[in-house]
Amino acid sequence: MKLRPIAAIVLRQLYLMRSSPTRVLPLIAWVAIDIVLWGFISRYLDSVTSSGINFIASLLGAVLFWDFFTRVMMGVTMAFFEDVWSRNFINLFASPLLISEYLTGLVLTGIATSLLGLVVMLLLATMLFGLPWLSLGLLLLPLLLILFMFGIALGILASAMVLRLGPASEWLVWPIPALLSPFVGAFYPLSTLPAWMRAVGHALPPSYVFESMRSVVAGHGYSGSGLSLGSALAALDILLAAWLFTGIYRQAVRTGLLARHSAESVS
Repeated sequence: MKLRPIAAIVLRQLYLMRSSPTRVLPLIAWVAIDIVLWGFISRYLDSVTSSGINFIASLLGAVLFWDFFTRVMMGVTMAFFEDVWSRNFINLFASPLLISEYLTGLVLTGIATSLLGLVVMLLLATMLFGLPWLSLGLLLLPLLLILFMFGIALGILASAMVLRLGPASEWLVWPIPALLSPFVGAFYPLSTLPAWMRAVGHALPPSYVFESMRSVVAGHGYSGSGLSLGSALAALDILLAAWLFTGIYRQAVRTGLLARHSAESVS
């Protein structure tokens, strides 16, 4: 891989955001709304219950982590959708651009947009509701890393799906985080789920993040083996997603699907 093509992909996205504030506003607005809404819900639950659970730390912290994961995934897919909407694939891949360079550019774009959302969420949650995220200490880094890697994997997977099925399948991408949320136990322990849902949850890296976060907030420490397994699963998911995207891209080139890519081509 060469750095210049990767930088060109990233630079294109930066130019798009710089020239259109409407592309930047959703990166901040939705996460801000979520933090404010769930922050007041958490504060209310703290005031009316005597369970000893710190809802600001457990519930609002879960919202912050889940929104970060969602922003990472959407950061990759939105960068890909820009090429879908502008029908720019032929222009891109007529150049000597490797598929690995293109994917790396999408990932770096996802990093930039997700970090922007994370900073906004941390500032709002800390200043408005006193979220004690520093209490997680260095554990915060592996938790965010697992969510980041899994978000990248899902972003690449969603992009591969749209590349194969066509732009009209874009609506299939948006519900993915909502469909996964019941299985990963973002807002409740996995033990509350039926056995088959727990089995699915244990195969998803975010479940280890939320279980560890709740355990630390409750003062019980965390499972190092669980976080290691979550990291390994997330890394494996990235490799599988990249392999799938590469295979679909090669098929699209071989069959001419890339040239026929239009809003009406879902097959």
